[in-house]
Amino acid sequence: MTFDQLLLLGLLGGALALFIWERWRYDIVAMGVLLVGTTIGVISPSEAFTGFGHPATITVAAILVISQALSNTGAIDFVAKYVRMALYSPSLHIAVLAGLGALLSTVMNNVGALALLMPVAIQTSMEAKRSPAIVLMPLAFGTILGGMVTLIGTPTNIIVSAYRGDVSGTPFSMFHFTPVGVTVAIIGLVFVTFIGWHLIPSARRKQSPPQELFHIGDYVTEVRVPQDSTAIGKTFAELEQETEETDTLIVGLIRRDQPVRNVRGNEPIQEGDILILETDPPGLKKLMETLKLEFAGTQPKEDASENPDTTRIIPSDEVLMEAVILPNRSWLIGRMAHTLRLRSRYGITLLAVSRQGKPHRGRLKSFRFQTGDVLLLQGEKEQVVEVISTLGCLPLAERGLRIGGKTGAWLAVGIYSLAIISGSLGILSLPIALLLAAVIMVMRNMVPPREVYDSVDWPVVVLIAAMIPIGNALETSGLTQMFAESIVNGSAGLPPAAILAILMILTMILSDFMNNAATAVVMAPLGWAVAQHLGMNPDPFLMAVAIGASCAFLTPIGHQNNMLVMGPGGYRFGDYWRMGLPLEILIVLVSVPTLIWIWPLSP
Repeated sequence: MTFDQLLLLGLLGGALALFIWERWRYDIVAMGVLLVGTTIGVISPSEAFTGFGHPATITVAAILVISQALSNTGAIDFVAKYVRMALYSPSLHIAVLAGLGALLSTVMNNVGALALLMPVAIQTSMEAKRSPAIVLMPLAFGTILGGMVTLIGTPTNIIVSAYRGDVSGTPFSMFHFTPVGVTVAIIGLVFVTFIGWHLIPSARRKQSPPQELFHIGDYVTEVRVPQDSTAIGKTFAELEQETEETDTLIVGLIRRDQPVRNVRGNEPIQEGDILILETDPPGLKKLMETLKLEFAGTQPKEDASENPDTTRIIPSDEVLMEAVILPNRSWLIGRMAHTLRLRSRYGITLLAVSRQGKPHRGRLKSFRFQTGDVLLLQGEKEQVVEVISTLGCLPLAERGLRIGGKTGAWLAVGIYSLAIISGSLGILSLPIALLLAAVIMVMRNMVPPREVYDSVDWPVVVLIAAMIPIGNALETSGLTQMFAESIVNGSAGLPPAAILAILMILTMILSDFMNNAATAVVMAPLGWAVAQHLGMNPDPFLMAVAIGASCAFLTPIGHQNNMLVMGPGGYRFGDYWRMGLPLEILIVLVSVPTLIWIWPLSP
């Protein structure tokens, strides 16, 4: 092994370790590795940024814009009404939700498909008095399974197709993935519908189906300022400083039965005022003793009935809305709650946060946000919806206002269909066709220009663009051939089908602990090299990589969709493998013979 190969191997090993550690976001890691590799000379400077103009990168970005247009115009919202017709049993509920998720993922990015259906899943779970944990993980897995069916369903298929085009001159087409993908998706959906959801820990499945993800009576209490209260005469700002010492947040002020809007810091507290506090019992007790306050309207948590009176907590023209922090798209990730200043900036209040289904009970201002955290926001409806979008979050209740109507919806579907047809028939290359469709949709205001860049998952785009030169360096340095020889020699005496299965399993394992797009970039050249060493048709090996890279079911970090449902479903890190491991085993058993049948191993 040469010195350059050792350097590149160490660089790749460091990248994998950082991907798994998750201390820095994966696009930062990938770009850092690219720059280090270029600096030390193992990656050619002339090739360092070729990934940004690669067809795979362009295609992923175009699909994300198109997915946003389909969402904005309401082109696929009509499917939600069918979910409510299937609430009679958990299996039927899951079958409809996961089936719709898989179907949508065949024509749009699977992350976008989940974002569209997750609020529907939560609302219908409430209506059925069923824990959202029963349906959310199957829904996430269903959207991942559906993404395997077509070229555009997932970035991994796009990457593998583009690699085949680079090495053979002909990429996989739109529907080359369909025969095997449909088979795997159907078998997988049957599994999660009738068996898989039973494997979710019973503690999660038996969670009380909340009317909201947060029980407001547990967080918000009304207190009155009596005649002898020491709070009288203090300014609102002074009172806020005192309440911070007891981990209490003042979320509202009612005076003479009318909510006071936009309370100024110098507003004096008067006798009879009602303060709406977000706190826990110890903090509430200490505050009431210090300021000589009394309960009003809502009982304290210790004495609350099962149905506490919350009618005065939220003014009639305001709403409570939950939102989940989206992976990679939210600028909240890593920030502390007190830095947001939502009330002063936007006029809304952050009432509470929840992580992995458990409300945060510590100091809210010191809470550091992570992907999948759920926020409880209060304010005027239109303002809250707008702020949720600004924060890069997904509303879990109402979806907000649509840009277009039926005309816009049908036009979006028509533009998209023409792009797919022209790309599939070779009239235009698929990246060009999809990019043209995205531009037309923006020009038609289906995606307003201010939303175009927000709709693109830039960390994924940067990751792909940065990893492509690294993958090329692995090939040109000879490391890919070396790994391929090791696999072939280590499996000497085994039939080619077994080696195909080994390649798929290795890809699955890698994808469970690092981003699936990065896995596809690394493993596609290896699959091609293994086939070359065996003298076999490389297509089934590339397909095995595509399937394996998509099958990230063991952990929440392997795929964005897994992470997205973790908070709202109340899942733990170790919950995923219970359903994911048998699903991955089933996929290997089904997909390997199907691959060999559709794509013969003989060249």
